[in-house]
Amino acid sequence: MATYDLDEQERLDELKAWWKRWGNLTLIALAVVITAAAGWRYWQNRTVTQSLEAAAVYEKLTQSLTANDAKTAREAGSMLIDQYKGTAYAPRAALLLAKLNVIAKDMKSAQSQLEWAAANSKEPAIKDLARLRLAGVQFDQKQYDVALKTLSGSHSDAFAPRFDDLKGDILLAQGKPTEARAAYQGAFGKLAEDNPYRNIVELKLDALGGASK
Repeated sequence: MATYDLDEQERLDELKAWWKRWGNLTLIALAVVITAAAGWRYWQNRTVTQSLEAAAVYEKLTQSLTANDAKTAREAGSMLIDQYKGTAYAPRAALLLAKLNVIAKDMKSAQSQLEWAAANSKEPAIKDLARLRLAGVQFDQKQYDVALKTLSGSHSDAFAPRFDDLKGDILLAQGKPTEARAAYQGAFGKLAEDNPYRNIVELKLDALGGASK
């Protein structure tokens, strides 16, 4: 029994010595872990809340567009970009606002919103669509070299025909029919035979006096 008590005392003394040396550091580490876990839960909850709020605002935006209420649509779109820019709804809102501005012939604002969508969207398809429309706006403003630069970046295969087709339009406007034809051929070859857009590209090729195949 005395041996047992002695062993217990030795273990207690060791524990006290360890705690004296490492106790404060252990408490600090534990506090950091607890704080980090609480912060992570808060961030998750905040992300979900923001997404739900943004969804409601985006629905208001789309409903306003359906009702041809441009003023309310602009307000909802601006709110998404200003207050919910980290959500997937903000870049979509920027695309819709850009379309409104193109209709209103405010090309400068449309260009700014498309640039924002292309730079801030985390979805490759939305980024590609924003860049395609941005190049179109730049083309309409006769910013040919800038538009070609916008189209020159990497993009998904799904958007490749549209990128090539617009590139052909720009090159043709620059008085470069040979290069335009090559771009149209690239677009034509990437479109499925049952894709209606293929006929449009074929007409452009035929207008340049060359076979499409």
